[in-house]
Amino acid sequence: MSKTPAQIFEEECHAEITIQGKDESLARVSREFFNETAKFKYCYHFSWMGRPIIQYPQDIIAMQEIIWTVRPDVIVETGIAHGGSILFYASMMELMGHGEVIGIDIDIRAHNRDAIEAHPMSRRVRMIQGSSIDAAIVEQVRRRVAGKKVLVVLDSNHTHEHVLEELRLYAPLVAVGSYCVVMDTVVEDMPADAFPDRPWGKGDNPKTAVWAYLKENDDFQIDSAVDHKLLITVAPDGYLRRVR
Repeated sequence: MSKTPAQIFEEECHAEITIQGKDESLARVSREFFNETAKFKYCYHFSWMGRPIIQYPQDIIAMQEIIWTVRPDVIVETGIAHGGSILFYASMMELMGHGEVIGIDIDIRAHNRDAIEAHPMSRRVRMIQGSSIDAAIVEQVRRRVAGKKVLVVLDSNHTHEHVLEELRLYAPLVAVGSYCVVMDTVVEDMPADAFPDRPWGKGDNPKTAVWAYLKENDDFQIDSAVDHKLLITVAPDGYLRRVR
């Protein structure tokens, strides 16, 4: 049976992505771009439907592709900030005609909560205030997502200890074929002095937590094809696909 034009195009793209992912000079330039733009808080300068999203555009597109492919019933995200990400995920749910987003944050500031609740996509959003690793919060989420296809995004406290505990608590909720996306793994690849006022840095960050988690759990694999496609991402080694 002959291949359709769409299949041919997809195969060509896959081959090109594989090649560019192996290009060391391209990887070096991408890292330089990331580190230089980070000095200007580049990712803070984008919004989704009027709310700051604080993500690189490449990762926004990657999440759109994953959500459209997986079609989850629920997206759980730890870390809300200004709400752009949860509203972005909610807009994807709206396009698909089903589903909800659960956002968890230890401190949902009143002005952010008000803006999120007033947003057109808020009807698909549920916010929970509290620590993402608090047993009562985790149990609340587990009850709400029981029996549903879940996708998880971890984007709160970026220390190794915190992210590793989040992985242990939330990754098991993810459906086979779906993803647990760990944001800001790029901290490990940035200059040692990039975060002087934060408790995380080289050797203590989301990527080291991912590496540790994958040593104790073989249900997930790093989807390197995402890294190879994006080149510029806050989540290298952070797109974890559940395979079993």
